[in-house]
Amino acid sequence: MCGIVGVLGSHEVAPLLVEALKRLEYRGYDSAGIATVNGGVLDRRRAVGKLVNLSDLLVHHPLAGKSGIGHTRWATHGAATTLNAHPHKSGPVAVVHNGIIENFRELRAELTAAGLSFESETDTETVALLTRFYMDQGRTPVEAARETLKRLHGAFALCFLFDGEEDLMIAARKGSPLAIGHGDGAEMRQPLGIAIVGGLIVSQVLTLYTTPVVYLYMERVGAFGSRLWLHFRPHPVPSLRADQTTA
Repeated sequence: MCGIVGVLGSHEVAPLLVEALKRLEYRGYDSAGIATVNGGVLDRRRAVGKLVNLSDLLVHHPLAGKSGIGHTRWATHGAATTLNAHPHKSGPVAVVHNGIIENFRELRAELTAAGLSFESETDTETVALLTRFYMDQGRTPVEAARETLKRLHGAFALCFLFDGEEDLMIAARKGSPLAIGHGDGAEMRQPLGIAIVGGLIVSQVLTLYTTPVVYLYMERVGAFGSRLWLHFRPHPVPSLRADQTTA
């Protein structure tokens, strides 16, 4: 079973992401990776095998940035290779994912016909390419993620990061658990027991909401403030919106 984590904080996140992934090792995995945004540039590091391999890679090829996502993969679509490891990236978007995108073959065929190319065998890369497809049409990251989520069938937890958007992270769940911890200018140690000062952390430790959360997006405001938007769809009726703002 895969594990995902995302941190939008006020300190360098690469060490926090690796430490968080260590807390998820019990879930089993065969590869791991992280992605960060630094100076507006989205980049990633991935390694096959245990987390120590990713840690060694980061020693020689470090990733800076105060926002990032991480993943431990248990192969379901495709072998345990670097190309199949998460985060998956296409153009300006990177994605980590746990679960199954049941209609990924249909979406893959549609995106291939539109001229987009795949480098992996995974269902997750379809999410990244579909989001990129919508961004190429002029949609904002939030709009593109929203359109992408409408197209996905299955049970999943996702976390998105975007080039040029180091103050923005988007997470979504359907069926799979997703927990959100929020610290506002003070130390926050939930849900992974990792201290975050003035930031947000996303992980798959427990089910935080009984109503399925369709998506949420998090935006940093200033040095220590943040905004967290939660969007719910409990039934096939107009979406409810709960906004929480802190500064």
